[in-house]
Amino acid sequence: MGRSNENNPGLFVPLNLQEGPRMGGSKFVKDMGLNQRRALASINQNIVGAAHFPCVVNKRDGSEEMAAEMVSNKQQCYEETRKSKDCSVIEAEEYDDAAIPMFVKHTEAMLDEIDRMEVEMEDAEDSIVDIDCGDLKDTLAVVEYIDDIYAYYKKSESSGCVSPTYMDRQFDINEKMRAILIDWLIEVHYKFELMDETLFLAINLIDRFLERCTVVRKKLQLVGVTAMLLACKYEEVSVPLVEDFVLISDNAYTRIEVLDMEKLMVNTLQFKMSVPTPYMFMKRFLKAALSDKKLELLSFFIIEVCLVEYEMLRFPPSLLAAAAIYTAQCSLYQFKQWSKTSEWHTSYTEDQLL
Repeated sequence: MGRSNENNPGLFVPLNLQEGPRMGGSKFVKDMGLNQRRALASINQNIVGAAHFPCVVNKRDGSEEMAAEMVSNKQQCYEETRKSKDCSVIEAEEYDDAAIPMFVKHTEAMLDEIDRMEVEMEDAEDSIVDIDCGDLKDTLAVVEYIDDIYAYYKKSESSGCVSPTYMDRQFDINEKMRAILIDWLIEVHYKFELMDETLFLAINLIDRFLERCTVVRKKLQLVGVTAMLLACKYEEVSVPLVEDFVLISDNAYTRIEVLDMEKLMVNTLQFKMSVPTPYMFMKRFLKAALSDKKLELLSFFIIEVCLVEYEMLRFPPSLLAAAAIYTAQCSLYQFKQWSKTSEWHTSYTEDQLL
């Protein structure tokens, strides 16, 4: 075995993982003095004749006095605490910045940063997205005027609306016949591969004309094909011929009858062909909803079903378009969602759409 180090107290170093003050350092040895060490034979109070309790040792006199003093101090603090019933909590703000511990400052800064990030995330979710920022270089998007254009559409959409009870003044046709006519015109529109704007304008022309003129059942289909012809002249680049509409109606009418009905309709409507339709609002509202192809197709399917239903005439076109998109969103995503951006551009809240 190696030489024992018990006679060299400067080598005794306590195992302190937290790097506390060393009790066996050189200063401690210097204070003790080498001549003050006792012989092993005189150290018999803790070892010789002691009971076999390894954890129990006899304290020295200095330790006993120190322990007694600590107990006395604790009792004195306890009594003072019992006497003072009111306890005051001092906030960190009451101290100067120099008196606040550094870790308290870091903790408060971290909490403030977390709160700021949460507020920014909530604002980002509820913020209004600029849907036209990607079209700044597209001259056909007319970003500078697009808001004014749709504000005018919203203001003037009532001019293209009809009374939801106009069919009561018709003596030979009813709502069911109107639905059959529009359903057939949707097939004609698909057959001729016409633009979507043409279909919506044609339906609007039919309703506005029937509101002002009574029509017999035999001429109802003639009104339909003539309205489609007028809408094609207004919207399409390549317009189908009159003979095409005569053929698609199974030669039920002649070319002269179609042209005569055309003159009657434009004079009755006073050549007011430019009216806001649901299609105009659909394109803008779908852009505000950040739609994909699936949402767009389902929304247009719903709005086309609304064209057939006579009861939908009591709603303005903008409300129909917004409700169609909202219904499509609920159907596809299985939960109700109407963003702040959609609400801003449509001017309709979720409660109004419901």
